[in-house]
Amino acid sequence: MSVPSRPTIMALSLTAVVAGSFVSCSEPPPPEEAPAKVHVRLGTDRLHDSLPSVLVGRNVGLITNHSGTDREGKATIDILFERTDMKLVALFAPEHGIRGEQMGSLENTTDSVTGLPIFSLHGETYQPTDEMMEGVDALVFDVQDVGVRQYTYPSTMAYGMMTAAAKKIPFVVLDRPTPVTGTIVEGSILDTAYTSFVGFYPIASRHGMTVGELARMFNDMFGIGCDLTVVPMEGWTRDLWIDETDLPWKTPSPNLPTLEGVYNYPGTVLFEGTSLSEGRGTEKPFEYIGAPWLNAAAIADSMNALVLPGIRFEALDYTFAEDARKYPGELAHGVRFVITDREVYRPIAASLLFMEMAKRMHPDDFSFRGRPAGGGQAASFSLDRLSGTDRTRAAIDAGTVRELLAEWEQDTARFVEMRRPYLLY
Repeated sequence: MSVPSRPTIMALSLTAVVAGSFVSCSEPPPPEEAPAKVHVRLGTDRLHDSLPSVLVGRNVGLITNHSGTDREGKATIDILFERTDMKLVALFAPEHGIRGEQMGSLENTTDSVTGLPIFSLHGETYQPTDEMMEGVDALVFDVQDVGVRQYTYPSTMAYGMMTAAAKKIPFVVLDRPTPVTGTIVEGSILDTAYTSFVGFYPIASRHGMTVGELARMFNDMFGIGCDLTVVPMEGWTRDLWIDETDLPWKTPSPNLPTLEGVYNYPGTVLFEGTSLSEGRGTEKPFEYIGAPWLNAAAIADSMNALVLPGIRFEALDYTFAEDARKYPGELAHGVRFVITDREVYRPIAASLLFMEMAKRMHPDDFSFRGRPAGGGQAASFSLDRLSGTDRTRAAIDAGTVRELLAEWEQDTARFVEMRRPYLLY
């Protein structure tokens, strides 16, 4: 992927055009040297310097998973367990478990290395219970986020903060980068009528904030009011993509094995709410979008004809794994979202325009997943929860996605101002 000089604007209009030029020369230019990686120290790395004073002498519970390590790969669990000026007494697992390899509901268990109890925050409860918190008088959060409202880790953090506020104990966030930069903001602000675990507070879909910054916003703007300490990073700036730093990258969850998947995820996660597969059960989740019924070549050609900035579409066939959530074991006709310039690519716009095209080309096969109305209950569609509004579904049905995206640019501008007081970098 090319990485040109960075734009100075926060959002890219859908009408923007990327101009190209060609230079004739007798010899190819010499290859450019890769830019040096930016040195970044995580909030976790700073534990080696000193412990936040609010944790000294406390019995600490740690909300973490496999991504919770220092820059050298040492687990935050081990770093805190070895300290003598506090005592680590409990572990709390977000979605996918402590090791980041599990799917579905999690059970409470015991850590095989430290012998500490591991309490599930993605099973019978999303919030630490009184029983889980017995003997805990401080909470620490260290989990890698992906910079998107629909991801559940910040929701888990918010529930932990609520518990800390109720029990009047400190809550400490060890800050980490948002891998998709902190400069690009995209999508609508959540309509609170569609609040859920994949959309906890009214923030932009691609918010461009670190977990520490989100914690500050959650605590103040949304009224949690806990005793919050954020341990900031050193060296990170908002314009950095994760691979421009010298930090190791660990896949944050089983279905985001590649950075390209992470970069597409702000938009392609929305396909979860449709009859198109978002690529789970393939080697490239959130890069491959398809279904057995999709005319992949035609839709790829039609999407490429839109000349959307920073993205091209390639048709391909693949077979879903036998345990895939959609179309298990079936042959799919799909389209790969190939990022050509991540600085100008807007995955939410590309994904919704793709859905609109699929609806037009396959009116009998393209549909929205969810529970239909009946039995005294209102209809409940996954896309409404994921996009934070029922207007997305209505725009796809009506063929007015571009108009909706233009309105969302106003949401983007409003959110940029909303978040300003809580930024650390």
